[in-house]
Parts: sequence; C-alpha cells; structure tokens
Amino acid sequence: MRHFIALKDWPVEELAAMLDLAAEIKRNPGAYEDAMRRRVLVMIFEKPSLRTRLSFETGMCKMGGDAIYYDMSTSPLGAGKETIEDSVKTVSRYADLVMARLMKHENMLAMAKHAGIPVINGMTDYNHPCQIMADLLTISEKKGRLAGLTLSYFGDSNNNVTHSILFGGALFGMHVRVGCPAGEKFSPRPDVMKEASAIAAKSGGSVAVTHDAAEAARGADVVYTDSWMSYHIPKDQLEARVKTLTPYQVNSALMKQAKPDAIFMNCLPAMRGYEQTAEVIDGPQSVVFDEAENRMHAQNAIMLKLLEG
Repeated sequence: MRHFIALKDWPVEELAAMLDLAAEIKRNPGAYEDAMRRRVLVMIFEKPSLRTRLSFETGMCKMGGDAIYYDMSTSPLGAGKETIEDSVKTVSRYADLVMARLMKHENMLAMAKHAGIPVINGMTDYNHPCQIMADLLTISEKKGRLAGLTLSYFGDSNNNVTHSILFGGALFGMHVRVGCPAGEKFSPRPDVMKEASAIAAKSGGSVAVTHDAAEAARGADVVYTDSWMSYHIPKDQLEARVKTLTPYQVNSALMKQAKPDAIFMNCLPAMRGYEQTAEVIDGPQSVVFDEAENRMHAQNAIMLKLLEG
C-alpha cells in the first residue's frame, strides 16, 4: 500500500505515468465513468477549500464512486477528544481512500502511518502535492513538455505551494527560480532547498532563490504566484505584508521580463491588486482556470494509481 504525501517520495517515472493517466481521463472521461464504482473516499478537512473539496468530490462522482466530507471543526477529532490514530484506523474500516487537508504535516505523517488504506495529502503547512500535479499537467498541456522549462515563482515563498513547486520542478528537470524578499520569514525552508537541489542535480534541472524580481522573471516560460494572505495569516498583518511583498507583484511590467509566450499561473484563491494585477490574471496569458480544472483530472489519476491492484 502506498500513500501520496510528498512528490519527493515518488520516482519521477511514476509521477509521469500519473500525468499521462490524468491527460487520458481528461480526453476520454467516458472510459473511466465506472473506474471508482463502489469505492468510497473520505475527505477530512481541518482547513476549508473550494477547489480541494469540489475537485475530489466531483472526480469521485464522475468515476462512479462516492465521497464523504468530514469537517474536523465539528468533530471529536477536531475537538481533541479522539486521536488521529484512532480516527484513521476507524475510517480505514469503512472507506477505500482518505484525503486529508491538515494544518500540521506531522499529523499527515501520523495519519499515513496508522491508516489501513491509502492516504492523500490534500495540503499541509509543508507541502501541497496535488496542486503541483495539476500545475505540471497544465504546463505540459500548454508547453508540450516539462524538462528544460523555466518556472519563476513570486511572493511569499515560505509555504506549501513553493515547496512542492521546488520538488516537482526539480524532479521533472525544470529550472525553478523563486523571487522573494530576503529573510527566513518569506524564503523556502533550507531543508527543502537542499533536497530540491540534490534532485535537480540528477534530473538536469535547477533551483535558485533571488531577491530581484526582474532577474527571477527574465526569460521565464511560466510565471507563478500565490496568495499573500493564506488562511493561517492574521488579518492585522495585511498592511505590513503588502508593503514587503509589493515588489514581487506579478504585473504587466514583470510579465514583459518573461518570454512573450509565457503563461501565468495562480493556484487560487487570488486577490487582484495584491499578488497579481487584474490585467494579468484576467489577461490572455493566464491559465488559472485550466489549472483549477486540472486539479480534478490529476487527483483522479492519483486515486486510481493508489488503488491499482
């Protein structure tokens, strides 16, 4: 039995096979309309999400299965009256798969350790592997390849999305540049950079951090950003964060530093006028809604692969 907790845990050949399967499911959904017949996915949410819930639930429905939404905020697990170990052992007796969206990555690891069924990481404070599988699928669709492309990420980079981009890009031989403010608060974790660098050295890719936004954007094939105000960030930090992160806003001037055919990505939700301007996210280079749709197709492939055999 295998879990889908972090991209770095999987050989790139198997991740590539998942992306191929996702593309096939998207092309030919009718062939998979019974692929999850009589299968049940339990979705455990500590953090809310529009795309994560709907993409998993709709994907199961389209493949003939069922999905159950479990809200930790109204449950014994969320109230601390039941352990993660006991909860996931119980879920394992009922369902075929569990997807969890949790605050702390160590809780995801504990869930996987004690589960009797495959566990899918729907997001933690450390990484967001399902999102990046959707991103890789989208980039492959738009560019026809992954290896050798340059992906430039901007803004708050000490977060789950940046970490998974570094791992995913490195695995597939991409050149990942991170443009962010100096200092630990906004930079990728050093251990992530070290691991991603080692992976990139083997794949022919590269990872780098710069504090010069124009330098990060220059010649990029993909320009990517994420929210400056993630769910866990207090609202009273908005003014200070905007001041620090505005030099890394993706606007028309920054996009002009990238290649003329560069695509713009944001995993959503997005705030126009903050991490990107409206003219960029609503402009012709934006692929954010293709990216959002591909969450479902990528996750369908992940679920099917985990249940093979």
